Formats: sequence, C-alpha cells, structure tokens
Amino acid sequence: MLASPSITRFLFTNIYSKLLFRAGLLCTISLWAGIAQAQVKLSPMIIETQSRRGQATGVIDITNTTDETFRARVYAESFTYDKEKGFQTIPSIANDLRPYLQFSPRELVVPPGTTRRVRMSARLAPNLPDGEYRAVIFTEPLKQSTVTDTKGVTTKVTTRIGSAFFVRKGDVRPNLTAETARWNANNKRLQLLVRNTGKASTYSLIKWTLKQDGTVIKTGESPSTGIVPDSDRYFTLNPSKKDELVLNPGTYQLSGEMMWGENKNKKSFNVNFTVPSTNLIRSLNRK
Repeated sequence: MLASPSITRFLFTNIYSKLLFRAGLLCTISLWAGIAQAQVKLSPMIIETQSRRGQATGVIDITNTTDETFRARVYAESFTYDKEKGFQTIPSIANDLRPYLQFSPRELVVPPGTTRRVRMSARLAPNLPDGEYRAVIFTEPLKQSTVTDTKGVTTKVTTRIGSAFFVRKGDVRPNLTAETARWNANNKRLQLLVRNTGKASTYSLIKWTLKQDGTVIKTGESPSTGIVPDSDRYFTLNPSKKDELVLNPGTYQLSGEMMWGENKNKKSFNVNFTVPSTNLIRSLNRK
C-alpha cells in the first residue's frame, strides 16, 4: 500500500438553520466532509448576536458520534466570503472579532456519545465604531484520520469544522441586490452576482426562473449562501450535479427572489445574460 504525505483540509458549513432550513449546504462536499461529519457534530454552525453594553455571548455544542474518545483543540481565525471562491480564512480583517473574543475550553475531550460545550464571550471596546465583528471558531482533532483511495494510496488527513460567530454593534443590517448573471460552460453552473451594500453579513437563499424568449428553461431554489458587508459574491444557483445546465448560445433572462434575515426580507430581481458561441469562447481563450 502506498503512503502519501500528510495533508490538512478544512470543512466549513454554511447553515442558516435558525431561520431558513435545518439542512445546510456543505461548502466542500467530498470525502473530507464525510470524515469530519463522522467524528463530531457541531451546532450551531452560525451564531449571530447583537452586543448589549458592548458584550455578547455564544455557545457551541460539540457531540461525539463515534465509539472512540474525541480529543480536539479549539481556536479562532478571521474569515471572509470571497467573490469567486466563497469561504476563505485570512490573516485579519478590519472588523476582526478575535481581539475582543474569549472562549473556553481551548482543548476538549469528548467521550463517545456525549456533548461538550465551548462558551464564547465578546467584549467590544466602547470606542469601536458601529458595525459587525466576526470570527470563525474551529474544532480540530488532535488525531489525524487515515483515508485510502481506490488506487490504494493512503493519506493522513487533519479535518476541522467551524462555527461562524457574528457580533453586531449598533443598528447594522445587510442589504442585497442582484447585479449580473453568468453561466460557466466548464462546470455547467448558473451563477448570480449578489452585492451586499449593508453593514452586516447575511445568508440568503434564492428562488429563480431561467427563460429564453419567454420560454421557461428551468426553475430552482439555491441553498443558503453567505455574504459579508460591503462586498459582492457569485451565488451558485444549481450546485448539485443533477441540476447541471447545458445552455446553447443566446440571450437568457434570469428572474427570481432573494430571501434573507430573521424577518425574511425579500427582493425581486430580473437580469439578462448572454451565452457566447463556442467559436467566440475559443477565440477569447487564445488571446
């Protein structure tokens, strides 16, 4: 049996379970996701809270679903939702919650079939401007998992799962608008560019209808997708393989409704986009 070098992968889940649905979309749907889910269950994946007198708290439940004791370290990182790539950890952000965040324990031992809690407390400095402060709390097992692929190659994998913690100071809210749409010929995905001009993050699902010359091509509902303040992001409307779209060259109309927030805010959209001919795509790729 062949052995490959150890690697580290992360798993982060976009779930807006409190408001929209209890099932979520895995940002990474793969073998690595299966490993992490098999070891522990983490709830909630998203914590949104309003600071009171500069303070905010949250609790994460970590449940061991295996028959072996689970040992892990707990730590925080800064993150964003990239326009193209989605969830990304980054060194720091302007509204980084970590300098004001305390949590305990930093390491935990979870016996089989039991649940342990990580308690978080944020104390925002009085002179901080109104806005949203965020971080992701990762739980990472101390023991690596071993996976073997169909070719017999064995890989040691360190997985981690995260819970996003959003603390809002003052009256800050998201505000979403649909900008443009595009179709990716390589992965057959339909994407809507969404802009958040507000001062708070949110998770939005989208009900959509695709037409050409008035004829309905396909309808659907996208999974809940996160977007941070003052940013834009491509929302993939048909992420699953069974919903892949093959579109002929021409002009299409994409319309629908975005929904987000505790008050289930709604905003309609209607955008046109063009699928170029194959010859044009080849010509552009040569340049």
